[in-house]
This record gives sequence, structure tokens and C-alpha cells, in this order.
Amino acid sequence: MNLRPKLRSPPLSAASFPSPPSPLSHSSKTILSKMPRKSLLRPTLAVACFLAYAAARGGESVENDALLKYPGNQHSAEWYLFSDLNRPSEERVDSSVTRVMDPEEADLFYVPFFSSLSLVVNPIRPTTVNVSHDRTVYNDEQTQEDLMEWLEEQVYWKRNNGWDHVFICQDPNALYKVIDRVKNGVLLVSDFGRLAHNQASLVKDVILPYSHRINTYKGDIGLENRKSLLFFMGNRYRKEGGKIRDLLFQVLENEQGVIIKHGAQSRESRRVATQGMHTSRFCLHPAGDTPSACRLFDAIVSLCVPVIVSDYIELPFEDVIDYRKIAIFVDSTTAVTPGNLVKLLRRVSPEKILEFQKELKKVKKYFEYEDPNGTVREIWRQVALKLPLIKLMSNRDKRIVVRDLTEPDCSCLCSNQSGVRTTL
Repeated sequence: MNLRPKLRSPPLSAASFPSPPSPLSHSSKTILSKMPRKSLLRPTLAVACFLAYAAARGGESVENDALLKYPGNQHSAEWYLFSDLNRPSEERVDSSVTRVMDPEEADLFYVPFFSSLSLVVNPIRPTTVNVSHDRTVYNDEQTQEDLMEWLEEQVYWKRNNGWDHVFICQDPNALYKVIDRVKNGVLLVSDFGRLAHNQASLVKDVILPYSHRINTYKGDIGLENRKSLLFFMGNRYRKEGGKIRDLLFQVLENEQGVIIKHGAQSRESRRVATQGMHTSRFCLHPAGDTPSACRLFDAIVSLCVPVIVSDYIELPFEDVIDYRKIAIFVDSTTAVTPGNLVKLLRRVSPEKILEFQKELKKVKKYFEYEDPNGTVREIWRQVALKLPLIKLMSNRDKRIVVRDLTEPDCSCLCSNQSGVRTTL
């Protein structure tokens, strides 16, 4: 299968990326985006969106990208960011990013490759899938390689060695094949769970929230209808950091006032989870296979105070959200000691819980992808704030001499899991 584009840069205004065989297709229209340069008090940037990879599994190509609909089988952020850039400019007046059609006007280049969707569509083991001899099996790894081969030939990539390119990889395994080739760029990720310290950084990257899976709580703050102390529903057995879940089940499943259930994703599970979170005071958020999981954001939109047991978690939008005001953090050792967690939560006064709920109601707008003034707007603001640091790192990268270092040079990066963080 040959997905390699024939176009060379510039110009990008006629760029195309040939469609792979079903189940994925590409939109051939190039999208370029720009941001106005405003006051230094409100940094903005230009985003050039130059590779339109835009249709979901089983979807059909359309002539106008704006007509594409959310396919429902991919991570929300990659779809809603792409969709937002296709909105008319008059609907995006207060956005931190503005579309441009001339890449020379761009400060940053957004690469709208649907990396999570590409991963989902790809068969788990392509070499062992039984398909007819006349059908080509979609290959995520090959698509990643072709994407990078195309990008690395572009003058705008070469100009700053990729520092000014923005990639979304919300699934923990997205872009895994080429992560070392995109690590200079701004990575939009949900956490740093499977990224090395020299691949991701709070300095250059943006932490995204998962979209919530349950319905937003429509009521007001209060404890009258929240009779359960603590609620959790999810897979009991996970890999890697999520092994703590089984230990938490063991110490909590017989505690009075605690509802903790094993359950996989399904319509019925979402219904039960909605009921449980809307009627509980606290909602447990243990690590999954990686430090973050969607249940944290389910809890936030439920006004159910999150109890976070995830030692290496990074959280979205921490420059505007003080998570100590909306969540309780408990280290893993304390949490799995029998009796500790329940005693801690019972000591929280009703007045304090109401304060938590009041703050949760204030910030839940940041976790609504469907709201044009919610999550998407905040993500673009976060990306815009990276621009001065990106320019610093790009300029530094060009002047630095080759050095024989015994340890990686991370003076431009903040380690994503180190106890000591280096900042600029």
C-alpha cells in the first residue's frame, strides 16, 4: 500500500494526501490556520493546518471538510479541534487561534492527523488478520511512517526542526511508531504515562482532558440526594500503573457507604455510573493503564468530588484550575492501607464538600468538548501560551554545538515524571 504524497513544499495551498483503502479515507483539501498577534498579556499564535486527514472508519470523503460529522469512534479532542478550525471566522472571534491560508504568516503548524482514529482502525495484528487476497489491510504504522516522510520533506518542518508543529496524540499509544521523530513538536496528550522524559514535557506540551462518558449533572450543589460516600465503577484489573485498582477493590468493597463495581464500557454501565456519580459525595479516580482516565472528568461534570489516587498524574489547564479546590489527592500507599481512605473521607465536613461542589460547578465548562467556548477554546489558549518557549527552544536548537554527554540534555525540557523538575 503506497500512501506517500507526491507534493513537495511550497505551496501548501494545494497539498493533498491520497486516500488509503477502506476503512479510512482522507480529505484532500488543505487547511491552513492563523492567529492574530495581540497584546503580550494575551499571547496568540498562528496555526497552519496543512494535512487534512479527516474521515472516520467507514466514512465517505466530502468536498467540504466543514460538512464532516463526528464519527464517534475516535478521541474527542482530535475531532473537535479539527472541527473548530473549520468554523467560520466570525464564530471564532475570541479564539486564541485564527486560521491563515499563507504558511508564511503562521507561527505554528497544526498537523490534523487523526492519530487515535488511525490506531483504532488498524487491526491489532495486521499480519495475522484473515482477509481476502484482493483487499488491503489498513496499516497504522505505515500511515505514521508516510505522514512523517511527507512532513520531513517540507520546508516548514526543516526550518525549525519540527519545534513549531502541533500534534495531537490523545490515545496513549497514538503515534507510537514515530514518537521520537515528533518529540520536538507540541504534543497534545492526555498524560505522560507512556512517553519518555526526553519525549514529553510540561514546558512544550499540553495536557488534554478525556471527554466525559456520562451525562452532565444538571442539578445544583447539595448533599440531600448524595447518600453514598464513595463511588467507583470500572475495570478492576488493569496493566502497569492500574494494578492499584485491584488493591483498592480489596480494601474498599466491604466498606459501608462505598459502592465499588467492576464493569466494562457499555450503555448499561454508563447508566449505572451516571446514577452512582450523581448520588455520591466522592468519586474514586485510580490510575488506569496510564495515570489518567475518563472517570476523573465524569466525576467533575457530576459535581462528585474526585478522590485522585494516581501518583504520577498530570492534569489539564492547571494555570487556571487549582485542583486542590475541587479534588482530594491521596498517595497510593495511604490509599491501599485498610481503613485509611474511608476514615479520611468521613472527616471531610459537609461544609467543605459544598465548597468543593461550588468550585466544580465553576470549572466544569473546561471539560465540555461540545461547547465551542469550553474545552476546545481552552486547549487553543494553552497551545498559544507555548509560543515564546517554542521560539526559545527552536533558536537554542539551531545554535547549540554537538556535545558528548553522558546524560541526556534536558535543560530545555521539564521531566514528565521526575521528582525534580527543571523549568525555564
